[in-house]
Amino acid sequence: MERRRRRLWWIAGLSLFLVASCVLTTVGFAWLVSGGAERWTEQPHVAEIRVRGTIVLRGSGGLLTGEAASAERIVEQLDRARENPKAKVVLLRIDSPGGGVNAAREIWAAVRRVQEAGKPVVAFFEDTAASGAYYISAPADRIVAMPDTITGSIGVIAVVPDLSGLYEKIGIRYQVVKSGEFKDMLSSDRPMTAEERAILERLIQEAYDAFVQVVAEGRKLPEDRVRELADGRIYTGRQALEVGLVDQLGGYRDAVAAAGELAGLGPEPTVRVYSAPPSLWEALSGTTASMLFGNQRGPAVAVPTGPIELRYELGW
Repeated sequence: MERRRRRLWWIAGLSLFLVASCVLTTVGFAWLVSGGAERWTEQPHVAEIRVRGTIVLRGSGGLLTGEAASAERIVEQLDRARENPKAKVVLLRIDSPGGGVNAAREIWAAVRRVQEAGKPVVAFFEDTAASGAYYISAPADRIVAMPDTITGSIGVIAVVPDLSGLYEKIGIRYQVVKSGEFKDMLSSDRPMTAEERAILERLIQEAYDAFVQVVAEGRKLPEDRVRELADGRIYTGRQALEVGLVDQLGGYRDAVAAAGELAGLGPEPTVRVYSAPPSLWEALSGTTASMLFGNQRGPAVAVPTGPIELRYELGW
C-alpha cells in the first residue's frame, strides 16, 4: 500500500513538473517571439519606420494594387518607438504619393506624440514624398530629401466619375428613390449639379485649410507663404530646399547621420527597422482604396458608385 502511495505521489509530482515546464517554455517562446531578448540586449538606436506606397487606414497592398502604407501599422510602430527608452530618435523613410486624408492625419498625430515625448523625428524623402506623405513629414525636426525627389503636391483631391454618356450608349438607366435632395450627389449616372459641386468644394476647402495649417506650423512658415506654395504643384528636392519645404539634400546615410546627431548618438548610430509583415490575406486581397482611386503609377480608376474619399495624393 505504501509503495503504491509513493508511486502515485511520484507520478503526480512528475506531471506537475511537466506541466510547469510546458508553461515556462511557452511563456519563454512568446517572450522571444515578441522581441523580449532583443529588447534586453539592444543598444540606443535610431528607430527607422518605413512609409511606402499609398497611405491607407489599414491593409498593406496586394498583387493587383501594389504596395500600400497602412496607417494602423505605422502608428503602432511609432508608438512602439515612443515607448521604447532605447529608441532615441525616429527616422521616417518615405516613398509615397500620399493617400487618404484620415490615414495621413492618424500618422501625423502619432508623429506629434513622439515629439511630445521628447524624441526628435527626421523624415527622409526617397523617390516620392508628396501630398499626404508631405503632410505626415511637415512636423519633423529635420527633412532630408534626395535632389530629384518628387515632393510638394500640397492640396486635396476627390474623384467623382460621370459615366452618364457611357450608360446612355449601352442602355443603362438608374431609377433613384431618395430621402433628400443631395442623397445621390455622388451618383455616376448623371453630371454633378452646381449645388452639389459647392458642397464638395466646401469639404475640399476644409481639408485643404487643415493641410496648410499643418505645414505652416511644422515648417514655421507664414500661412500666406504656404498658400503660395500649396497650389498642388510638385517640386524636386532642390526646388523644395529653395522654398523652405525641406532642410537639406542628401541620401539615406545623410539622413541617418542627421538623426544620430539630433539624438546625441553620433553620425554613425545603430539603426533598428521597426516593421510588421503583412498577413497572407492582405497580400492577396490588396487595398480597396488603391483600387478605387489609383496610385502614383497611373490615373485614377473610375467606379460607378460608392462613397467618396478626400485624398492628399498626387493627382495624375
